[in-house]
Amino acid sequence: AQQGCVREKAYGKQKIYFAAQEQLPAASDAELRSLDEEIAALSAKVQALQQSCRQMEAELKDLNSSMTNPEMAREIEELRTGCASYVEKLERIKSATNHVTPEEKEKVKSEQKLYCKEWRKRKRMASELLDAILEGYPKSKKQFFEEVGIETDEDHNVTLPAAV
Repeated sequence: AQQGCVREKAYGKQKIYFAAQEQLPAASDAELRSLDEEIAALSAKVQALQQSCRQMEAELKDLNSSMTNPEMAREIEELRTGCASYVEKLERIKSATNHVTPEEKEKVKSEQKLYCKEWRKRKRMASELLDAILEGYPKSKKQFFEEVGIETDEDHNVTLPAAV
């Protein structure tokens, strides 16, 4: 620092040493432009290489997460076995002789409709009757149901089927 080769700057108790700029040759504008162009070219090259690296990493991740040939062969064999069992089951169903006729199906549907209608009707009547009793009852509806021993559809998670 005393000889002038290195400069010294003091910041409080710290001292920083750096090369003296006066001793370095000054770069011309042409050299600066060529260096800027070289920096820009190298930056573009770095960008391209980083993009290529990201693509390769993504491809590697895909390849690592995909199945190997032996795994794929085993999976294909399992699927073929499953398919064969389903085909066999389908054949058994097709060859069965106890099919339901359309008349029987319609009869069952109409019976279900009738029973659901009755269910709704009786549920409504019971609900109206219980509401009339509860008008003069001093306790809550839940306490009344508990005392009397009434179990509702909701207690057993039962819902009426949708009207067909």
